[in-house]
Amino acid sequence: MTQNHSPELQGHCPVAYFALNQPMKGDSRFSSTHDGKVYHFVNEEVKQEFDRNPDKYVPAYGGLCAFGMSIDKEFEACPTNFKIINGKLHLFLKNDDTDALELWNKENEAKCLANADKHWSARR
Repeated sequence: MTQNHSPELQGHCPVAYFALNQPMKGDSRFSSTHDGKVYHFVNEEVKQEFDRNPDKYVPAYGGLCAFGMSIDKEFEACPTNFKIINGKLHLFLKNDDTDALELWNKENEAKCLANADKHWSARR
């Protein structure tokens, strides 16, 4: 099975964030498609766990930076810069100039979440 686009999370396993509280590269031999996006997993067992409840594991805001979404901007997120909030994976921009997770953590998280949810809903 050939995929014509890159995997989500730059190939990191979405379940590993929850199971290990850290990003871990998946293996393309263990992949699933959800909402048109391909995800890789560390093994078949983890893939099956995802397949049972994919919405539990896919990142919030379509994988865009949560802080960006909270200020009504779309920033590409870094899959190794993350935080699990209320049981949901949130990803954040990180580059030489900005660590959006640091910015997020300095703000009122409930307010940031409410703003991000509002802006994401308006985009859909």
